[in-house]
Amino acid sequence: MRPPPSLLSLAIDSALLNINRLSDLSVIPEHILLDLFLKIIGAGKLTEKVLKLFMATGNEKILSLIQELNIQHIITPVLPTGCSEKF
Repeated sequence: MRPPPSLLSLAIDSALLNINRLSDLSVIPEHILLDLFLKIIGAGKLTEKVLKLFMATGNEKILSLIQELNIQHIITPVLPTGCSEKF
């Protein structure tokens, strides 16, 4: 028989499922951030928005892991439009 999941693992799983709804990770303790980040990568849920959320935490381990894995920001070019030109 499998032991029941811990409250911590349930909380991380819930954050994983709702990561796109979060706008700030400062309430998550630092020792949990790395576990959550690794689970997000494993689940394929790392988007530009999620990456920015984790980078904003300033967590050295996460920033180091981003660099080690060579995760790059996607920079979308903004093309000038004719809307701002005066006629």
